Amino acid sequence: MAPVRYVVYGAGAVGGVIGAHLHLVGLPTTLVARGAHLDRVRADGLVLDTDDGRRAVAVPAAAGAADVAWTDDTVVLLTVKSHQTDAALDDLVAHAPPGAVVVVAQNGVANEAAVLRRFARTYAVCVMLPALHLEPGVVVQKCWPTPGILDVGRFPSGSDDVADRVAADLRTAGFESVARPDIMAWKHRKLLVNAVGDVSTLLPTGPEADQLAAAVLAEGEAALAAAGIPVVTAEQDDVRRGDVLRPRVDIADFRGNSLAQSITRGLPTEIDYRVGEIVLLGRLHGVATPASERVLRELK
Repeated sequence: MAPVRYVVYGAGAVGGVIGAHLHLVGLPTTLVARGAHLDRVRADGLVLDTDDGRRAVAVPAAAGAADVAWTDDTVVLLTVKSHQTDAALDDLVAHAPPGAVVVVAQNGVANEAAVLRRFARTYAVCVMLPALHLEPGVVVQKCWPTPGILDVGRFPSGSDDVADRVAADLRTAGFESVARPDIMAWKHRKLLVNAVGDVSTLLPTGPEADQLAAAVLAEGEAALAAAGIPVVTAEQDDVRRGDVLRPRVDIADFRGNSLAQSITRGLPTEIDYRVGEIVLLGRLHGVATPASERVLRELK
């Protein structure tokens, strides 16, 4: 069986780490990047910073879908920020095969439906992959030796041979990955994890931050329940994570989450698709979300 060809659309922290590892195990991979980051990757390779040191990975890179050599067995891993999804989809619709598989490896829970409007073969990944991208040409893998957990399933539900194949390739590349028919229940738990984590971007560690985080979590749980949306328990999430994500101790310069990275780089953020999703669900289903609204308002 011929190997799947991967197009990682968005070569930032998450996409860069995934794409580098796929390429390193010999799976045909092309990164889609832009600007100075693309220039550096094309000139010198993508620098992958791990606990084992830095190495330049000579993975092919493209400026957009028009520069990709598409085949019928190409799988797109969509890894741009959520607010960049529409532009990425416009590009993919213009140049990718209509029957392309698009696997959503993004934060939030709104991207999958947007992709499904454009591509019938839509899949979702619950991304647990701490990484950094603060300088052009470099991505930092924050966990070692396993880079992350990337479970996958079909959207809106179910599993099939494609999900199994993608999960197997991700395992080959060093990630923890299984195919899950209820992948969106896992992504909704990850949504709550992200929303709570965003409090740390707003407030320093302390009692006020703890109280606000607890309130955001309670609001998120209530909004999901009111909407009738299945979500795995925190205990199930803890078991899945286990001790897989072992943080490096040598990264002292920056410990913020992906939202904090965007703010640090002066870029637009995807806050509307993180804690903002809780605010939206609350408004749709009559659940008050004052704590979540505060985080959204002060981090916009």
